[in-house]
Amino acid sequence: MIGTGIFATPSSIYSLSGSVGLALFIWVAGMLIAAAGMAVYLEFGTGLPRNGGEKNYLEFVYRRPKFLVTGLYAGYVILLGWAGSNSVVFGEYILHAANVEVGRWNQRGIGLACVTTAFLIHGLALKWGLRLQNLLGTIKLLILLLIVFSGFAALAGHVKIDPPHNFDDAFAGTENASAYGVVTALYSVIWSYIGYSNANYAMSEMRNPVRTLRLAAPTAIAIVGVLYMLANIAYFAAVPKAEIASSGRILAASFFRNVFGPRAERALSVFVALSAFGNVLSVIFSQGRLVQELGREGILPFSRVWASNWPFDAPFMGLAEHWLVSVVIMLAPPPGDAYNFILNLISYPLSIINVFVAIALLWVSTHRAQYDWHPPVRATIPVTAFFLLSNLYLVFAPYAPPDTPEQNQYKSLPYWLHGVVGWGIFAAGGLYWLVWAHILPRLGNYALEKRVVKAEDGWTRNVFVKVPRS
Repeated sequence: MIGTGIFATPSSIYSLSGSVGLALFIWVAGMLIAAAGMAVYLEFGTGLPRNGGEKNYLEFVYRRPKFLVTGLYAGYVILLGWAGSNSVVFGEYILHAANVEVGRWNQRGIGLACVTTAFLIHGLALKWGLRLQNLLGTIKLLILLLIVFSGFAALAGHVKIDPPHNFDDAFAGTENASAYGVVTALYSVIWSYIGYSNANYAMSEMRNPVRTLRLAAPTAIAIVGVLYMLANIAYFAAVPKAEIASSGRILAASFFRNVFGPRAERALSVFVALSAFGNVLSVIFSQGRLVQELGREGILPFSRVWASNWPFDAPFMGLAEHWLVSVVIMLAPPPGDAYNFILNLISYPLSIINVFVAIALLWVSTHRAQYDWHPPVRATIPVTAFFLLSNLYLVFAPYAPPDTPEQNQYKSLPYWLHGVVGWGIFAAGGLYWLVWAHILPRLGNYALEKRVVKAEDGWTRNVFVKVPRS
């Protein structure tokens, strides 16, 4: 879970909320939504413990129109480049550490090198990639702990500047917040927690997945929630409001400068960049497996290519697809808007997915006999309903326009663009479903059927097969 969000988003969250107090409340709200989401995915994950995450859960419940969910989800997986935003942050912190002015192409060039390196490591040396991923995960945690404990010192007045006293009249400026600002800030918070469902994508590769998930998930959300709140308090204890608002994605660097001095700022910026690289490794690892799973199930064209672990015992082609889309999404937006657009373009469709996941769990929970549903962990109906309502808000609120042009988080893009593009991704998946599940079977005189097969690893999965019509 710990990625670049806690280092890169607090500045924009404060700017959008207008006050220190409201910004902290938004972090609490995001934590509660993430905890509810963790509970929902924990029930589904322990009830259907196999690779694929929410795709399995949606297919399990939404069976009409036939295979529609599969087509929509394929568009969602194939067309989103999750690794792009963390690569942008990696480039920005590396340039800051080198004392080089951030430009459109030097930042993205380094970001391109970052995501390409992550792809090649996981594609060519999977075991070493996982070891490096775990090492960088440890570094991320240590950096976050350093910020937290330095924050205690900053609260006591041990900073290189005049203490900012940001907690005096903490809610001053709240009246400047708008519905658009609050929901956009919530997207940033939820992005910081977004890894709570990543383990569900690779459950077939865990030892004792049900026990692992039921212990690790609640522990992780509790630890990360506390650390994120303390980190935000640390930022406000050491960095003046005006500097927070203007620092953008390098707020952590400003914090290090104010607490430790300029030399430490540059050195520690390198470690934040390594943290971002660790997150790129984690994201491309899980998303590459989703593409591979679509190939194994026979959903994608040339499925054998995407499903293969040849030649390096790793899902090289699945990783390559996610690398390509991440590069395109990273390079396409105009200067200044790349990170926010990528973040929102990923978070918005995920909110739509989560609406249907929550509805699915509510339905299954009230029709247990019909689905033979007896998972070892229960989310409970109130928690699932809260998760549903939260995500409904996140789906519809972005279309409420900002009160002033200055509140638009984009410099040159319309405020609603990520929402429209998000729905467009699902529309593309619907078009693919129409061709894959209806037009091609008619032209090829076959019927598409879904079967459950047992793989060599002992795990079951769905496979779509072509059955000739008589």
